[in-house]
Amino acid sequence: MLSEFDLIKQYFVRPAGSGQPRSVLGIGDDCALLAPAPGMQLAISSDMLVEGRHFFEGEDARRLGHKSLAVNLSDLAAMGARPVAFTLALALPAAQPDWLQGFSSGLFALADAHGCELIGGDTTRGPLTICITVFGEVAPGKSLRRDAARPGDDIWVSGTLGDARLALAGFRLEHSLGAELQHAAAQRMHLPTPRVALGVALADGGLARAAIDISDGLGGDLRHILDRSGVGATLDVDALPPGPVLAQQAQSLRRAFTVAGGDDYELCFTADPAQRDAIAAAAARCGTPVTRVGRIDGDAGLRLVDANGMPLDLVLAGFDHFK
Repeated sequence: MLSEFDLIKQYFVRPAGSGQPRSVLGIGDDCALLAPAPGMQLAISSDMLVEGRHFFEGEDARRLGHKSLAVNLSDLAAMGARPVAFTLALALPAAQPDWLQGFSSGLFALADAHGCELIGGDTTRGPLTICITVFGEVAPGKSLRRDAARPGDDIWVSGTLGDARLALAGFRLEHSLGAELQHAAAQRMHLPTPRVALGVALADGGLARAAIDISDGLGGDLRHILDRSGVGATLDVDALPPGPVLAQQAQSLRRAFTVAGGDDYELCFTADPAQRDAIAAAAARCGTPVTRVGRIDGDAGLRLVDANGMPLDLVLAGFDHFK
């Protein structure tokens, strides 16, 4: 049976020369020491994933390692921050070597792709729970905050929406897709892509005003921007880009799952219309498609309209952690 410290040493301490360490002192002491680059601010975010609440029992360990870090990197992307380091707190029912090997390999593959160093954490026995705290850097005055949207701004989203929610509907037997389409849609649920490069480009270039990552559904997450900024919005539901599997479904399902799906981990951001060409160019450089889907209004509230500008009566029921 692996001890706590053997577990950490075997699966989470990297060999010398792997990656580019950013910490002054990493794993192995009571605290890690992290020095931000001169003149930069630290952006810090934590996310917890609990078996049976955020992922299914028996989830593939490698995919789970990827997703656990991806959801945190998505928060950095929404602030326009470059990843630097992260900590990992892990509760395990048992120390199973195969599971630990898969989880750590998925985790470190994504960490290495973003130059993000594991600098500490904790392990204990208990129901499978994963908590990551991530640290990033952003220049003062460049962060993309939720309270910065202004009337007249365009509303943009990156990538596509809704395939993760469609996969969940298939798993719950709410909707039948067939094995091939179910597998394709499920990749968005299991292996989200954090839009770090786009977020950094938007922040560095001063192209966006406010931003948020879409984790609990666009409608609900956009409301956080509206509330913090003291504005409203009109959202063209038919302009929302559905995932490739959702695009093959009925219009009613496309509308429901693009507006209130959840687990997309795309970016929603607002920007001055004068920045349209620059945003399109930045997105092309990052290899991430972006779509204009609405506008920020001076009147409070979120108004949903169709392609002809006619009001839609849709029930927004994004993910709620306590329901």
